[in-house]
Amino acid sequence: MNSKLNEKINQVMDTTIVVGMDIAKRKHYATFVDDRGRQLVKAFPVYQSKAGFDYFYERVISAMKEFGKTEVLVGIEPTGHYWLNLFHFLNDHGIPLVMTNPMHVKRSKELDDNLQTKNDQKDALVIARLVKDGRFSYPRVLEGMEAELRVGATLRSNLTEEFGAIKNKMIRWLDRYFPEFVQVFPTFGKMTLAALEKTPFPTDVTGKEPEALLALYREIEGMKSPQRPKAQQLIEAASSSIGITEGKTMAQREIATLLNRYRQLEKELDELTLELETMIQKTPEYEYLSTVPGLGTPTIIDLLSEIGSFSHYRDPRQLIKLAGLTLRENSSGMHKGQKRISKRGRRKLRALLFRVMMPLIRHNEAFRKLHEYYTTRSQNPLRKKQSIVVLCGKLLKVLHALCTKQIHFDAKQLMSDSLCLQEAA
Repeated sequence: MNSKLNEKINQVMDTTIVVGMDIAKRKHYATFVDDRGRQLVKAFPVYQSKAGFDYFYERVISAMKEFGKTEVLVGIEPTGHYWLNLFHFLNDHGIPLVMTNPMHVKRSKELDDNLQTKNDQKDALVIARLVKDGRFSYPRVLEGMEAELRVGATLRSNLTEEFGAIKNKMIRWLDRYFPEFVQVFPTFGKMTLAALEKTPFPTDVTGKEPEALLALYREIEGMKSPQRPKAQQLIEAASSSIGITEGKTMAQREIATLLNRYRQLEKELDELTLELETMIQKTPEYEYLSTVPGLGTPTIIDLLSEIGSFSHYRDPRQLIKLAGLTLRENSSGMHKGQKRISKRGRRKLRALLFRVMMPLIRHNEAFRKLHEYYTTRSQNPLRKKQSIVVLCGKLLKVLHALCTKQIHFDAKQLMSDSLCLQEAA
C-alpha cells in the first residue's frame, strides 16, 4: 500500500475525533465521527460568521470532552474560496484542516444508503468517513510573495479578458457605423484611436482635406505625427461607406465610452504588468527560469502564480500531476484502451504550458530537436499534439531541476541527457 496513505491513516487514532464539513457560501454543515467512522454527533449548521465559527469551536471542545478524545481533524470538500475564512480561524486555534477530493465525495456518497440522494448533511458524513480512511490531502495556502503573484496574475488575466471584450465591442460598433474603417486601420494603434475619437463617422471625414484630419488628430495627447497616406485612405473609404446613419447621437456617446474604457484598461494593464515584473525579479527562481530561451517574463509570472515556489515539490511528477498531464487508460480483458491525459489538475497551468510550448519549439534548439525526434522516430512516432504533451511534462522536469539545483539552462546538457537523441544520432 502507498506509504503516504499509511501515514494519513495513522493520523486518525482512537483518540481522534474526525469532523466532516460541507462548505457553502453562508451556512456550512458539520458532523463528528470516530476512528471507525461511527457518527458521534449528527450534522448541524455552522454559519459563515465569527459567531458561527465560535459556536463550532465550542461544539468541538464539548464533543472531545464528552467522548474522551484528545485530537481533532477537520476535513472539508473545497468549494470555491468559501473555505479560506474557516481555514484561518482553525489555524489560529491550532486545529488542522485537510481536504477531500470533490470527485471522491461524489463517487462514494451512495455507499451507505445506495441512493442518489445529495444534501449537505449527507455530504458532511461522507467527507468525515473519507478523512477517516486517509483519503485527504493537505491544503497549501499561498503566503507572502506567492499570494501577491497569484492575486496579481489573476487580476491581469481578468483585465486582459475585459480588454479583449472592449476591442470586440469597438469592432462591432465599426461594423455598424463605419465598416470600411477597418480596411484602413486593421489594428488599434494611436492613430486608430485618434480617428475614432475625432472622426468616428464617415460624414466626419467626407469632404475634408488630409491636412485638416491630421490637424484634428494632433490634438490628441501623445499623437505627434499621424500618417498622411492613412488619412487619405480614410477619406476615400468614407466616400463610399455603407454605414448606418440612425441613432448617431447615442452611437457617438457609445464609442466615446468604449474609447475611454479602452485607454483606461490599457494603462492599468501596463502599470500592473510593470509591477508584477518588478516583483517576479525578486524571487529566487527568476534568475534560473529566465535563462530558458523562449520563456519570457510574462510567462514566468503566470507560471509561478500557478505553481508557487518549485521548492514545495520534491519530485517533478508532482508538478505533472498538478497540471493534469498524467496519463490514464481504460483497458479490460482483450481490450486495450487508448492513453489520454487525465486533465485533473490546474486547468490554467495546463493551458499555459501548451501556449508556452509552441514558441519553445521554435526558439529553443533542445526542445525543437526533441519534438522532431518524437514525431519522426521509426518506432511509435507521436502525433504533433502528443509530442507537445510529452514536452510539457519534460519542461516541468527541466524547470524543477533548474530551480531546485540552482543552475542555468544548458541546451547541450539537456540534449546529451536525452537518451533518445543519442540513439537517433
